[in-house]
Amino acid sequence: MNWSLAALAILLSADGISATRSELVEGNPASQVRVVIYEDLASSDCSRLRAMLDEKLLPKYGKRVAFVHRDFPLPRHEWANAAALAGRWVYEQSSALGVVFRRELLAQQDHITAANLPNWLREFARRYRLNEEGITAAPGDSRLIAQVDSDRQGGTARGVTNVPSVYLGTQVFIGNIQVEDLSSAIDKALER
Repeated sequence: MNWSLAALAILLSADGISATRSELVEGNPASQVRVVIYEDLASSDCSRLRAMLDEKLLPKYGKRVAFVHRDFPLPRHEWANAAALAGRWVYEQSSALGVVFRRELLAQQDHITAANLPNWLREFARRYRLNEEGITAAPGDSRLIAQVDSDRQGGTARGVTNVPSVYLGTQVFIGNIQVEDLSSAIDKALER
């Protein structure tokens, strides 16, 4: 594959090689085995992957594998970008709450619209004693916009067009991912 320097820099940054980027990681952030997940918080397939993470993958691999989340909001989901930006803001306040935010939003996505997302964000902030103004202002924060844009560019450089797209080394899993397939790949990566 013939990479331009700019595309290579984006790809290296997307893999977490850049020490300056904020990583959204579940599991063991120090692990050499990294499962990189490009996701859209308004995607039903991403919601199913979230359930798989919570029910199967994190209980089995959480102490040995880094599950790295990358935001890849699709243009067809009108509130996904704002949700990704708010999620970044929450993660900066507390990494644990950042995971809770993603989990709750993905579980409730069928009831969220662009019109009611600000109310959902305020309610989330109240429940977890976060700043309501901070969370609702997050979609306009240029620093957070740059982070989400960096994820999107990194995903585009990798060829991501659909979500979830999950990368484990050179293996790619896209769309309706089966737990057996991903578990088998993780087991093999851990053996190496």
